[in-house]
Amino acid sequence: MDTVITKRIVLSGYYGFDNSGDEAVLQSILLALEEQGKASGIRFVPVVLSIQPEKTSRTYGVESAHRMRLGEVIRAIRGADGLISGGGSLLQDATSAKTIPYYLAILKIAQWLGKPTFVYSQGIGPVHKKMFFGWIRSTFDKSQYISVRDQESKQLLQRMKVGNEIAVVPDPVMGMPMGSYDVQRVAAAGVDSEVKPVIGVSVRYWNQDRSELKALAEALKTVLDNSETVIRFLPFHLPSDAAASAEVRDHLGEAYRSRITMADNVVHPQHMLAEVSQCAVLIGMRLHSLIYAASQAVPMIGISYDPKIDQFLNRLRMTSVATTEAFQAKTVANETLRLLKERDSWREEKRELIHQLKNEAQFPAKAIASFYLKAEDSR
Repeated sequence: MDTVITKRIVLSGYYGFDNSGDEAVLQSILLALEEQGKASGIRFVPVVLSIQPEKTSRTYGVESAHRMRLGEVIRAIRGADGLISGGGSLLQDATSAKTIPYYLAILKIAQWLGKPTFVYSQGIGPVHKKMFFGWIRSTFDKSQYISVRDQESKQLLQRMKVGNEIAVVPDPVMGMPMGSYDVQRVAAAGVDSEVKPVIGVSVRYWNQDRSELKALAEALKTVLDNSETVIRFLPFHLPSDAAASAEVRDHLGEAYRSRITMADNVVHPQHMLAEVSQCAVLIGMRLHSLIYAASQAVPMIGISYDPKIDQFLNRLRMTSVATTEAFQAKTVANETLRLLKERDSWREEKRELIHQLKNEAQFPAKAIASFYLKAEDSR
């Protein structure tokens, strides 16, 4: 093409909250839009709706508007050529009854202003309140493109009678490249990771009695007692995951302290991806810790607290080793020790699946670029 088409596009999601997983979604969408835009002769100019717009602009080099200031949101959308909603678990009412109305309202504003809207690799549900079904259906049926990150989300939208075509694609983070981040080696924190394999651990609070943290500590004790490994805690959502990690470390006790480190204040997603890449095995409760591990071919153990964990593992033909409701420390320890010994065969077994997921993670950005090319051609 002789000329480059410029399109301003607003991105709506759970951005600016220092959650590494959601920041990874944002980074992945930005990079995919840039890559697919270049391939199509389109220059996308992203405008991100964030709770910390200045920080988001500084981190990613993009324009940003405050997601909770209606005037800013309307101005951003009015001045744009379209809006992307996603990815992540935006449309669910498990954490709050306000979540679904907020994200649908952003989509509705764009539609009222005559802007095309795109649903980008979202995980839909759980949706307990049936009144939301009609709201989601009416909004999605006016969207130009819908993609979800698992078959279960598609089936839920079909039960809501969404009429538009629904593409099933991987989480966008599967396509995120490492970048140029020079990971701080565990050796710098007093552990020689060149010699000793690193077990990455991503943990969050879930059970009121913290029974899952105590059980995880017991599993890690068994792993440490039966291997030459070291533990590297990887907090994905600050500051709560750092506190949960510290609690597990305290349960382990002083005897193991010299074999434990923590990745402190890692917020940029590509920095955390680099941390995960250094692991021999990863034990993860956070969905994106498992996605990071898969993208870097790091054998993983999923601890499920939400169907989204199981849905992602299913795509790799895996199942969770434990749940927060039924956490058998011995089972987790044995599986960790097995993967340590068999990690090369695990990588070989999953290689084609991982390659396919990485490739498919680009599909939504490619579809959005194609939409704008067709719109230009029809002028």
